[in-house]
Amino acid sequence: MLTSVLLGLGTGLSLIVAIGAQNAFVLQQGIRREHVLPVVLICGLTDALLELLGIAGIGLVVDRAPIVLEIIRWGGVAFLLWYAWGAVRRALRPEALTAGDGARTPLRKTILACLAITYLNPHVYLDTMVLMGSIGNAQGDPERWWFLLGGALGSIAWFALLGYAARALTRFFQAPRAWQVLDWCVAAVMVIIAVRLVFGGIGV
Repeated sequence: MLTSVLLGLGTGLSLIVAIGAQNAFVLQQGIRREHVLPVVLICGLTDALLELLGIAGIGLVVDRAPIVLEIIRWGGVAFLLWYAWGAVRRALRPEALTAGDGARTPLRKTILACLAITYLNPHVYLDTMVLMGSIGNAQGDPERWWFLLGGALGSIAWFALLGYAARALTRFFQAPRAWQVLDWCVAAVMVIIAVRLVFGGIGV
């Protein structure tokens, strides 16, 4: 039991602890101290849900239906480029980026952006439903469900750590210049991922 939980935890963390659109978004929200809990819950619980579906066998359907991932792929490219453009626009107006100036993004808009970044990324489905599902199912019963528990705990713990630990950087980001650099970095991450999706497909 414990071995399966630790295997799921380690495998899940190895897939999500990397620079990506989702992590960049959570980090940004944490630094801004805006709607961190809803964002962390959406990202963590989505990973857990997709891992559950993968271990339940839905991952095989996704893996054999490339048209579905292709649709998600191009939708993801469009959204990532749109989000990158928004970050560039913010970076070009550093006077509006001072932390704590009261200009908060509405919760609804933040949730929609988080859902888009999460569900319009085909890598999310490949990592959680297909890869985690395959590794989990290879454990057999009942170990695969303990593997799922480990993976789910890893996802939730990582996003919580990323979102809330980022608050320690808030003081540093009280300078408009720091926000400008952050937004340029966010824009770069989004563009790089979009370009990889365009030229490398969903298997990158």
